[in-house]
Amino acid sequence: MPAPQDLLHSIFGFPGFRPGQEEIVDAVMAGRNTLAIMPTGGGKSLCFQLPALCRDGVTVVISPLIALMRDQVRALREAGVEAGALTSGNTEEETEDVFAALDDGRLKLLYMAPERLASAATLTLLRRINCTLIAVDEAHCVSQWGHDFRPDYLRIGELRRALNVPLAAFTATADEETRAEIITRLFDGKAPESFLRGFDRPNIHLAFAVKDSPREQILRFAGARRGQSGIVYCATRAKTETLAQALKADAHSACFYHGGMDAEDRRRVEIRFQQEDGLIVVATVAFGMGIDKPDIRWVAHADLPKSIEGYYQEIGRAGRDSAPAETMTLYGPDDIRLRRTQIDEGAAPADRKAADHGRLNALLGLAEAMACRRQVLLGYFGESAEPCGNCDLCQRPALLFDATDAVRKALSAMLRTGEWFGAGHLIDILTGNATPKVREKGHDSLPTFAVGRDLSKPAWGAVFRQMMGRDLVRPDPDRFGALRMTDAARPILRGEASITLRRDTVDKAVPRVAIKTQVSEENSSLLSALKAKRRALAEAAGVPAYVIFADKTLIEMAEIRPGNLDAMMGISGVGAKKLESYGAAFLQIITGAAAAPMHPARRALAGRDAGAVYDRLCEVQLQLARGPDGIGKLLSCTQSTLRQIAERRPSTLGALADIQGMGDLKADRFGAAFLAVLQEG
Repeated sequence: MPAPQDLLHSIFGFPGFRPGQEEIVDAVMAGRNTLAIMPTGGGKSLCFQLPALCRDGVTVVISPLIALMRDQVRALREAGVEAGALTSGNTEEETEDVFAALDDGRLKLLYMAPERLASAATLTLLRRINCTLIAVDEAHCVSQWGHDFRPDYLRIGELRRALNVPLAAFTATADEETRAEIITRLFDGKAPESFLRGFDRPNIHLAFAVKDSPREQILRFAGARRGQSGIVYCATRAKTETLAQALKADAHSACFYHGGMDAEDRRRVEIRFQQEDGLIVVATVAFGMGIDKPDIRWVAHADLPKSIEGYYQEIGRAGRDSAPAETMTLYGPDDIRLRRTQIDEGAAPADRKAADHGRLNALLGLAEAMACRRQVLLGYFGESAEPCGNCDLCQRPALLFDATDAVRKALSAMLRTGEWFGAGHLIDILTGNATPKVREKGHDSLPTFAVGRDLSKPAWGAVFRQMMGRDLVRPDPDRFGALRMTDAARPILRGEASITLRRDTVDKAVPRVAIKTQVSEENSSLLSALKAKRRALAEAAGVPAYVIFADKTLIEMAEIRPGNLDAMMGISGVGAKKLESYGAAFLQIITGAAAAPMHPARRALAGRDAGAVYDRLCEVQLQLARGPDGIGKLLSCTQSTLRQIAERRPSTLGALADIQGMGDLKADRFGAAFLAVLQEG
């Protein structure tokens, strides 16, 4: 059975585990039920892929989206791993190939969607192919989708019991409630070995902004990051189309994506985003989970997301390569009203609605935060942190004021008008604006009329928005969205509590300049040439560019400039199969000359100490081919034999003679010299 550490380098090209990976791999290897919560980009997939290659039998991976399955299968095959997916998007030929690989015992990783578990034939298949491990990718979907439009997620626990095999579940974001539900649904409430590896993505810059000409705000943000791959999330399908058009008119490469599009059109957008550098996709939340693109440099929300988990999942699609990435989320009172109404008008039971309001409150607390956003965000997931220095509020602290008096005035105006009106009418009353509607209702004679003239109309708008964000007031769907007071506001109204709010100003400053993430100026032309070569190879193979090599790998090549295939193997992300497939092509770009031909036996040792030992053995063999005096019978060892000697490093003549292809005669001719080389090595 191969060791995970060896395969980590030889197949995936990584010199060592990332923090937290090794312990999880060990638990999965040992066949223990496992729940791992790791930040996006932390290497979750590797934690079930490596054990699958080291264990007997087949590992079945339950994954939520066809695009995600296709991406992982394609990347595994490029690395030389037999993997396949059974999905509704397969051609007949693809499905036949998967079954043939299973029947031949070649396939180690089988991907499928939870819907396939509804078929009785699936259980029969998994028993027949000796399924010995279940891995659940994006396990938070068990909670988020299992109750709603994908009930088959709730069948995974049944499958584990029926097969009597261990299960490993992985996700990037799961609060305490979601974690508890995952344990109940997948592990029958029996606590698995759990790994909580932190939620922090320190490379992602966090920023929120109040909506003020939101289209222009998005265009300014994208314009400061021109040429970088990004995603803009919108709340409606129509908005994705109009905003994509606006970006195109501003000379960006952009397209839209939403669930109402034809499946083939959606697939074309996914392929474009995977293969093109610098493309912007304007999308609903239907886009992103299935896109394993490591070099997305920014994510913007044109509208407020539904929850803090949704927000963190979506911004987590940026910077998966650990290089700096940026985010910006726009929000306003209409967003808050929309999200509250969606919850209230949904079909969920009352306790679920209360939980959803709580999640929205957490997101609004992040939006209206008064200090470091990362502290607020990580605090929601139960982690403490120091101020991060990588969010808008760390870099430009918020202006605060004691808003107790203003909030009491606003609440009084609401109550004196019977909680039948929205913020606009209430602001007219507070600022003394006697509109026809105010006069018609007799509200110009209320004690609260004009008591708020000390604040401008926009300032009052900020007060009401923050009151909604703090869940002091909510839109009432039964009263056409009129604001009503919540219990949380009563202590403030009674003078028993005070409240501090942000003194908003419309921020029209020059947008934050994107952080430089590529290479030094002297290496930029080489990086461009490497990317051009990658693009040509990807187009020829019909795969996304990052399946050939990730940006991070090309950047390392441009900075280190390996001079031979041994040095190339030392680049992170270059495994044995990729070295064989692409090493010489990229080396020629770096050195300007074709790489010297390398025997397959030697190439298998590239980047390892055994490679240098092999080279010395070849030299010694050549010197002694006709004996020490140069007149003896010609003797030589095969390249395969020399590779075995370099890898196994026998320490005695007897052990050397036992290696296949040696024997006593060759051991007598080369033995002493070979052992001397091995001792030096």
